[in-house]
Amino acid sequence: MAEYNHSIVEKKWQKFWEENETFKVEVDTSKPKYYVLDMFPYPSGAGLHVGHPLGYIASDIIARYKKLKGFNVLHPMGFDSFGLPAEQYAIQTGQHPAKTTEANITRYISQMKNIGFGYDWSREVRTSEPDFYKWTQWIFQELFNSWYNQTTNKAEKIETLYAHLAEFGTQNLKAICDEDVEEITSEDWNALNEDSKYEVSLKYRLTYLANATVNWCAELGSVLSNDEVKDGVSERGGYAVEQKMMRQWMMRITAYADRLINDLDLVDWTESLKEQQKNWIGRSIGAEVSFDLEYHPEKIKVYTTRIDTIYGVSFMVLAPEHELVSKLTTDTQKTDIENYIQAVKLKSELDRTSETKVVSGAFTGSYCINPFSGEKIQIWIADYVLAGYGTGAVMGVPSGDQRDWNFAKHFDLPIVQILDSQKFMADQADNTKEGKYINSGIIDGLTYKQATNLLISEMEKRKIGKGKINFRLRDAVFGRQRYWGEPVPMYFDTNSNGNLVPQLMNLSELPLELPPIDEYKPTTTGEPPLGRAAGWKYKGKYAYELSTMPGWAGSSWYFYRYMDPKNETEFAAKDKIDYWQNVDLYVGGTEHATGHLLYSRFWNKFMFDRGFVPQTEYAKKLINQGMIQGRSNFVYRLKNAEKTTFVSHGLKTNYDVTPLHVDVNIVQNDVLDVEKFKQTRFDIDPENVEFILEDGKYHCGVEVEKMSKNKFNVVSPDDVVERYGADTLRLYEMFLGPLEDAKPWNTNGIDGVFRFIRKINRLICDENGTLVFNNLEPTADELKILHKTIKKVQDEIDRYSFNTVVSTLMICLNELNAIKCNKKAIIEPFLILLSPYAPHIAEELWEKLGHESGTISSQAFPVFNPAFIVENDFEYPIQINGKVRATINFAVDKNPKEIETEVLANEVILKWLEGNSPKKVIVVPKRIINIVI
Repeated sequence: MAEYNHSIVEKKWQKFWEENETFKVEVDTSKPKYYVLDMFPYPSGAGLHVGHPLGYIASDIIARYKKLKGFNVLHPMGFDSFGLPAEQYAIQTGQHPAKTTEANITRYISQMKNIGFGYDWSREVRTSEPDFYKWTQWIFQELFNSWYNQTTNKAEKIETLYAHLAEFGTQNLKAICDEDVEEITSEDWNALNEDSKYEVSLKYRLTYLANATVNWCAELGSVLSNDEVKDGVSERGGYAVEQKMMRQWMMRITAYADRLINDLDLVDWTESLKEQQKNWIGRSIGAEVSFDLEYHPEKIKVYTTRIDTIYGVSFMVLAPEHELVSKLTTDTQKTDIENYIQAVKLKSELDRTSETKVVSGAFTGSYCINPFSGEKIQIWIADYVLAGYGTGAVMGVPSGDQRDWNFAKHFDLPIVQILDSQKFMADQADNTKEGKYINSGIIDGLTYKQATNLLISEMEKRKIGKGKINFRLRDAVFGRQRYWGEPVPMYFDTNSNGNLVPQLMNLSELPLELPPIDEYKPTTTGEPPLGRAAGWKYKGKYAYELSTMPGWAGSSWYFYRYMDPKNETEFAAKDKIDYWQNVDLYVGGTEHATGHLLYSRFWNKFMFDRGFVPQTEYAKKLINQGMIQGRSNFVYRLKNAEKTTFVSHGLKTNYDVTPLHVDVNIVQNDVLDVEKFKQTRFDIDPENVEFILEDGKYHCGVEVEKMSKNKFNVVSPDDVVERYGADTLRLYEMFLGPLEDAKPWNTNGIDGVFRFIRKINRLICDENGTLVFNNLEPTADELKILHKTIKKVQDEIDRYSFNTVVSTLMICLNELNAIKCNKKAIIEPFLILLSPYAPHIAEELWEKLGHESGTISSQAFPVFNPAFIVENDFEYPIQINGKVRATINFAVDKNPKEIETEVLANEVILKWLEGNSPKKVIVVPKRIINIVI
């Protein structure tokens, strides 16, 4: 092998690893475990681009490194294979989503194997496979059969709720439940029939049916999550999205709100990610107070963090979706209210809460009564109030809240000063808590703390309110009106009370599989696609739930299935869960901070409460890889030219040109391959095109943008691997910069890494393919280079500084080449250090050194010996009156007095002293020697 052929070598070792199951792992209690996990991908039809492997390469390096360090490493891969894109493609083409999903997964696996990832493919899971989603359905059932006991602060089996109600009724029952539960005695409970007890229990269960405001996309025929909606339209397709009230399955994630915040202290995640979760959950301490209505028996409940401002309330604002709006709207205001509600439906929640400069609203015509001042207050609706946050009602205090101030100014409503320290209320709100209250009835003259305590005490005494902790987080909508998702294992039956209620299927009947349907669209009557399934009934007579589970269902627990993926009797065996415990390193993008990571933590905590898993947090360490951005190239077409003409970048200022994106795959070091450009552009005549060049070349312009097909800047890892090799791709992606940082993809520097790989090969083989290594004992200098590298590589990988390791390996190789080192005793440990980053060439050269094929991954990581990097000598700079005049080597342990004597006897120093006796000689050990004359 005269020249290293990456294509042959890499295919050889990828085949070897697969055939020999090199990375297959089993429980081994003799070794410490290490579980490294990637956030598993959704297999899109576009396949991987070079940005996708970044995190996978990093996790693969850690997995291989930990294996070398003696750990039993679990490093699996699978696919989040349910999802809207496959369903939309099915609607367009008529193909079953399973078919396109299978094709996409096949491509992903091929691409991943092509990069040399050391996954245990025997553990692959797919969320769309029935043997996986059987257990997603089982977890749903367990959630349905559980309630949250605030006394024990955990989820419990529903039977413990029944037991409490049977003995005590609702007395001392602290539970997360529906708002409308009624107090009952044990006698009342025990007098109920079983169907009535079951109906009461539905208000306590952790998954339940309720009316919820959702993002409804009529074009897609489905509810969308908040992160699937951008600027009021669906992220996929750009279709209109409206806010709509629908009957949905819900999950009581709010039961875990406090624990989801507090337990962030237990994990090693970035502070910025923790803050995102805390802000999304939005814990606030305040009070709930009721306002009477002028002509209606109902009350408006308001949650506020500033009950001290209640005397400053000059209007009430309800969410447009609030249940009382229709009752409170007077005939004269009906048209205004209906028009406003219709307009709000077209806005996403994000739009409604972020448009702080746009003031809008509509007056209902009705009034409520301030419970403390007794004043009559107008009731409005406005889009900045959300039905799902708090109570869906906000008391307007314009003197202390800027949004309320804007609203009051816009609609000419009163602004009441309530603190003597408030300033500039004619221009803006002042939310100070300093000073003493004025115009505030019973709290006049009090401070903030005094006023708050008195008002809460008075509310509770008068039974018009209470102190309360509230959260921005709302219960999660758990239904999607789609086909390509997990069927919900529920059916509906009319009970003995004549009510249609949901019922669970038996575990033995799972999985409930997706039935065949004729089209993947909603029915003509508006039912979800599953409504098209002919004869799809439970036991031939009971209607199934027609919604499917959301995309986050399977991804909320998949990390446990990897521990025992073939188990047919449970989601994973206890002994295997107890061995692998939780994920030691989780790698994925920040875009999942408030979606997947929040929901999966919720499900894990539930499973911990019920004793199914041993850890309350499933991921100890989390690294968010940065995005690899596209590096777009541009050509410049001359305007109004008789002949199609393109001007090179450096000359474009001399012409009137139009910039056009050009395929980056036909550009090398920003120089365009003109012939390929002519062959691949269908918008030009290759026989009638001209190029105005610089130095005989066409130089392209450059801009960093998101990778996108329409920008022609998508680079496939397949192309990079074919041209440079997988090892080069792996090293280069790590070399681009810190893993967490965003960085542009730029092939201009990849040639250096490509040459580095070939220089490594020359440690073993010369240009003729002759083996050139030898078995001589290494010198002190060679051992020093090696052990300096061992220490640096280990330290940098341990702190996940992947890019600096590449630099360290390059420096090491250059130093070895400089002293012409080809010694086996040095090359072997160097290859082991290299192997997590460039496993193919490491395996190849390891074999050429005479070792058994495919054994480098089972070696021990080289042990750093500090004795080999100890400096025996130090070259001291000698300063005379502040100027360096010479350098002299001395042993590092030499006595300073001896050093002084030898320096003053040195011929060079004597020359510079010119017969003068030094006034002072200062020896700073291992730094410098100063002579003052």
